[in-house]
Amino acid sequence: MMANTPRDPMRGDIRAIWIANVWPELDGGRFPVKRVAGERFEVSADILCEGHGALSAVLRYRTVKDTAWRETPMAPVDNDRWAADFLLEENARYLYTVEAWTDPSRTWARDLEKRLAAGMDVTSELLEGAALLRTALARAADADRRRIEERLAAVARATSQAQRARLLLDTETAELMASYPDRSAATLYERELELLVERPLAQCAAWYELFPRSQGRVPGRHGTFEDCIARLPDIAAMGFDVLYLPPIHPVGRRFRKGRNGGLMAGPEDPGSPWAIGNEQGGHKAVEPALGTLGDFRRLVGAAREHGLEIALDYALQCSPDHPWVQEHPEWFQHRPDGTIKYAENPPKKYQDIYPLDFFCRDREALWEEARSVLVFWIEQGVRIFRVDNPHTKPIPFWAWLIREVQAVFPDVVFLSEAFTRPKLMQALAKVGFTQSYTYFTWRNFKDELTAYFTELTGTELAEYFRGNLFTNTPDILPSILQQGGRPAFMLRAALAATLSSLWGIYSGYELCENAAVPGTEEYLDAEKYEIRVRDWEAPGNIKPYLARLNCIRREHSALQTSRGLRFYRADDDNIVFYGKQSADGAELLWIAVSLDPFEAHEALLHLPLDGLGLAADERVQVHELLTGRRQLWRGPTHPLRLEPDEPAAIFHVSALPRTAFVDPCS
Repeated sequence: MMANTPRDPMRGDIRAIWIANVWPELDGGRFPVKRVAGERFEVSADILCEGHGALSAVLRYRTVKDTAWRETPMAPVDNDRWAADFLLEENARYLYTVEAWTDPSRTWARDLEKRLAAGMDVTSELLEGAALLRTALARAADADRRRIEERLAAVARATSQAQRARLLLDTETAELMASYPDRSAATLYERELELLVERPLAQCAAWYELFPRSQGRVPGRHGTFEDCIARLPDIAAMGFDVLYLPPIHPVGRRFRKGRNGGLMAGPEDPGSPWAIGNEQGGHKAVEPALGTLGDFRRLVGAAREHGLEIALDYALQCSPDHPWVQEHPEWFQHRPDGTIKYAENPPKKYQDIYPLDFFCRDREALWEEARSVLVFWIEQGVRIFRVDNPHTKPIPFWAWLIREVQAVFPDVVFLSEAFTRPKLMQALAKVGFTQSYTYFTWRNFKDELTAYFTELTGTELAEYFRGNLFTNTPDILPSILQQGGRPAFMLRAALAATLSSLWGIYSGYELCENAAVPGTEEYLDAEKYEIRVRDWEAPGNIKPYLARLNCIRREHSALQTSRGLRFYRADDDNIVFYGKQSADGAELLWIAVSLDPFEAHEALLHLPLDGLGLAADERVQVHELLTGRRQLWRGPTHPLRLEPDEPAAIFHVSALPRTAFVDPCS
């Protein structure tokens, strides 16, 4: 996208400097790019003008609540490309842009040095230099004014051209001129671009999803928030950061679904928690069987003590019994006979759920009520929301809602649960969703994984789309988990935990639960419709494996960003080989994962030694982080065998100088 093109000179609006291809810039500045606090943010641009005059440029930035701009100098990179960066100090929305101007003092100094080297007479040029210094005097203040006056006096007293030249070319004079440039004719990039800076958990987190009503220990008894508190040590021990709860509100009674989604519910069937609302309340109430609002606040506090944050489901839909149905029937879509439409995805029917009409005549009141629901739970201590089916609500609504909420609560995180068309998923991310579900659940083969994650991390998507890789959900039990047993659960966890800095599991994954309704991806006896009681220490569980993966993620910064992902060659289609590098370039991991849960595979890994600045015959030390084994590898390739019960290897890589010896057993 080119900008700052010269205007019609007859109109008097002439911009002498060309500023173009500013990066990052999303859709011509229509949407913000995303980063997290504590990072350095780099901006680059093409900056040029006619001739050979020197240019100066700055990167201007501020938060939206600030009135004054801050600046940092930009430096040439190559081929008229300039760049600068700055530290993102706070969780806020920032604005940034670029300004450039011609720099006659630098042009003069450069040309004077050339003339002196050629032995030319520079009488006129020295007068010009003194004149430039006098113009800087007019812009200087306080102590710097006195320094410039003293320098001009010294130039006037000088008895030779050589003395005058030394005074006008020395470092102090150059610094004074650079500090007070003439920017009256500067060119300012025509757009102020937006940057959404969020807290680190927005970029790096491990999510664990559970149904609170299934956390009890007695079959048939409804679990409570107290039961959830009792589970916290177990979840924290597996290394998760976020504990996500499906809707905790009162469940509708009319058309309540029975086991496995049956249309007839028995008296003990709890119904789907996504059928929100009954006579006991709606989106601002809790299901009484779970406990009270005070009990929920206790859960939030207890989770925090265990290093966990609670995420709540934000599902903007209602059961037929929700108070809104009686109080605001105009908020819903109606059939010609006047009855309210229930949700459908033909041939599926969801008679227990009424969708909202976001463009109804009373739209403003509906939107404000939707916002107030979020604010209510934020006031209970929740700062993370998993948003149910956002692709079935208008994009303008989300753009408004997220900006409104984050303007007051900038630390709120929104996860988009949208398994839908790619461009719609991307649009939701552009308008503000912090994180997004992905197609990872259905990407099982090497070519699919390589193409998909190259797109997510190596294109413009990396500027705004943060993929959260859920291995499974209450709605999705992928076929590989149904068929591949414990090794499949291990390899999919290893992929999710290392391909992205965001990943998650739905509870039962650690027990390798894989019973499905035949011919579907639906769980048999789905927890969406019934209360489950589990033995969390059942034989064959992979809890230690998950704990080790999450521990490695916390200890290694290369896994705390989705950037820096590169795929490498492995001579077996059943083994995917890739690398992750930390943002500062100080840490490199090589990761190999078998995609076959049934058989062992051996591949020749082609090592990217050139990325370490090493010749093809040099050595690296690799520390395999899952097992703790250390080895010395030499040369451009290395064989690796992966077994179904050890489907992944995560190598911390260190280059070895030729003169150094490191004991691989130490």
